[in-house]
Parts: sequence; C-alpha cells; structure tokens
Amino acid sequence: MSNLSDLLPYLSEGFCSTCKGLLESRLRNFNQSSSNGKFGGNSLPDGYKSDSSTESCLSTGSSCFSTPDNRAISPVQTTSSTPASVKSNGYSVGHPVSTQSTDSRIQNKEFGNKLSVNAGNGRVVPNEKNVSLTDKEQIIRMSKVGRKKDFVCKETIKGRQINVLEGLELHTRVFDEKEQKQIVDFVYALQRMGRSRELRERTYSEPRKWMRGKGRVTMQFGCCYNYAVDKKGNPPGIMRDEEVDPIPTLFKSMIKKMVRWSILPPSCIPNSCIVNIYDEGDCIPPHIDHHDFLRPFCTVSFLTESSILFGSNLKTVAPGEFSGSASIPLPVGSVLVLKGNGADVAKHCVPAVHGKRISITFRKMDDSKLPFKFSLDPELLGILPLGSSLVNKLPVPQVAQLQNLQRHSVPSHNNSELVKKTSGNPIQFGEVDFPPLGASNTVSRAKSKK
Repeated sequence: MSNLSDLLPYLSEGFCSTCKGLLESRLRNFNQSSSNGKFGGNSLPDGYKSDSSTESCLSTGSSCFSTPDNRAISPVQTTSSTPASVKSNGYSVGHPVSTQSTDSRIQNKEFGNKLSVNAGNGRVVPNEKNVSLTDKEQIIRMSKVGRKKDFVCKETIKGRQINVLEGLELHTRVFDEKEQKQIVDFVYALQRMGRSRELRERTYSEPRKWMRGKGRVTMQFGCCYNYAVDKKGNPPGIMRDEEVDPIPTLFKSMIKKMVRWSILPPSCIPNSCIVNIYDEGDCIPPHIDHHDFLRPFCTVSFLTESSILFGSNLKTVAPGEFSGSASIPLPVGSVLVLKGNGADVAKHCVPAVHGKRISITFRKMDDSKLPFKFSLDPELLGILPLGSSLVNKLPVPQVAQLQNLQRHSVPSHNNSELVKKTSGNPIQFGEVDFPPLGASNTVSRAKSKK
C-alpha cells in the first residue's frame, strides 16, 4: 500500500483548504477504524493537519481550482527557470466582489471549477461544479478579440500565382492572462502525471533530447497520431487500435469558447488535441497536417510569443532553423486557425523557440478514421456560436459590438494592398496587423506600408 504522504497530495490536488481538510479528516477516520491510525503500515504525515469540517467547496461557494496556496499545480521543475508570467501571484476563481469591474468578474468566472486531476487512476476528470459566462458577458469579452483574416503571400506554383496563406485566421486576446495561467498550470500538472506514468502510455511522450530542436514533450488526447512510419510498419496518421486519455474538461471548455466566439465553426468541433511543451531551442519541422484530420483546425499559444513560418517550399537551414516565404507571430493567448491554402498548400513549421512555450492544437478527426474504441463526447455535441437573437436584449453599445464582430468575421477580399513579391526574406506580419474588433484597419495598413 502506498504511503499516505505520497497519496494525499494527489488526492487533494486542486482542492481548496476546506475540501483538503475534509478529505484528510475522512482519511484519519478510516485509518482509526481500520488499523489504529495506520494505513498500509504508514502514519499520516504530520504536515497535513487541519480541522475536521463537514463543509465543501460546493457549499461554501469557493473554488476547488484556486491557486494562491496550491503548490500541487505549480510548473514542473526543470533545468531552466519558469517564465515570470507563470510565477505571477495566484488567483482564486469564483469569488466575485461587488467592487470588481465587469471584466474582472468575467475573468474570474470563465474557467472556474472546470477540472481536477485524478492521480489515483491516471485519468483526467471534471469537477461537478461549473460556472459559465452569460451570453451578454461573452459578447463583452468577444468585443476585445482581434481578428485578422486577410493574410497574403503570393508564390508561383505550377506556373500560377497563388496566395499560400489563404484561409489563415489569427484571433488575438482570446484567452486573458488569468486563463492562460490556469491552462499552463494544468498542462504542467498533466506533465507530472505523464512522468509518473499516470496517463496512458500513448498519451504522454518525452523523447530524449539528442540534438537541438529534438525532444519536445507531447501529450495526445482523443486519438494517437503517428508522425512517421513506425517500427511495426504503420503509416503516418491516426492509429485506430491505440488508446489515449480523453480530452480533459478544461480543454473542452476552450473548445466550447472558440465555437461560441465564432473562432471555430460548429460544423467542425474538435474531438482530439495535442499539447506541445517546448523548452528553449525546441522546434517543429516543416509539415502539412495529415488529412485524417478535417479542416479547419487551430493552435493556441502560451508562455512565449513565437513565430510560425509558412511556405510551399520551406527549407532547413540548420538544426531548428528554417527559411520560408511568410512569418507570422503568435502572441500568447492567441488562436491561429488553419484551412484552405494555409493548411493544404503551404507547409508550416515553428523555428527554435527563444523561451519556454506551450501550444495546444485542436483537430476534428475524419469519421472514417476514428479510433475503434472512440466514443462521442456529449459535451462537444451541438455547440453553437452566440446568435443574433441576443441583439434585442442588449443595450445599444453592445449591439454595435456584436455587429462589429459579425462584420469582421467575414474575410476581406480586397487584398491588393498586402500583396508583396516574395524575396529571400519572409513577409513579416507585426502587431499592427491585429487590431481589436471595432478598430479601423486603415491606420494599421498605412503603417505597414512604411
């Protein structure tokens, strides 16, 4: 039997102090009744002392995913230090104060009480208590999102000029700082579980770093994807006879948000995802995502802004270094959506990153390629974007924000201003290209010409 000093931190991971005390109290009662205060021959560690309580997070209204004193979800210790943004003060979700602004209250509610990690069986499970934003609150948040859909980079392919970036969309400020911290903390908690072999074997992979750019950590949920022909001769693609862990509840919350905010279409709701954890110098080589996955798919960026390189003829210059036609910066908290030429004509890659980075890529599997033991998740069925039926219930300023959102959701077809001849240097898209909704694009485009 495991030592309680090992079990208790896992059993109480993500708990508030009240629930942690309640769990400890029950364990003590069990110990006393079963073996005179012993559990498997080991005493409960003295470091876990709290008063007995009959209350829980559900009854007190506090959050079971508060982070100020919760060391269980701190980043995994590695040789390089964690970025300052991850070390920032923790926050407690689910305690709105009357003096808070609407935005602060929304930020505290959005991802509160969404998940916990069950280390006893190595599975990711949801908490029962969920708090969601109202439609009005979501519209307020949506109005702050920047959306760019008119990327242009012309290449000559088979004698024709083609915009290889057609179909790309970059949505910025989708996940705010507090949401980013919560997601990053959870990813590191999953990494600890993977290192402890508490996730399925095919879920977690951490190759040996044998050269620069090689050895990033990956975690696959929903399906197991084979990048190249393996030792058994299996071709690249979804391995239908392999099992991985299901998508964690927090990641499903991200999916719901992206569909409701018109970032992903309801016709292509992701049912799989892959998490990439980069150390400084890690990269992703040039590739086109396998067509076992439908289009569009998307990737969300955390911790460090990095660039993604696109082009029909990307070249490797050195380990972790590539050359191509267009480079697009990916701000933290942003969502890059790939479809059209941007997904199927141009290859893409991530050059060696300059600091710690996490990306989560969400994709929908082709129905004919689903794993044999795959089952549909009812939480991911029937998600719809916020509709125009809300307009009549909103104040005039918010109606204007919604109209701006709908107007900016239509890609611009007047791309002549942005067309540039491809040279040895890639086209650079800077921050001025990503205005918030409702802001004029004229100034940004004028600046980009200078």
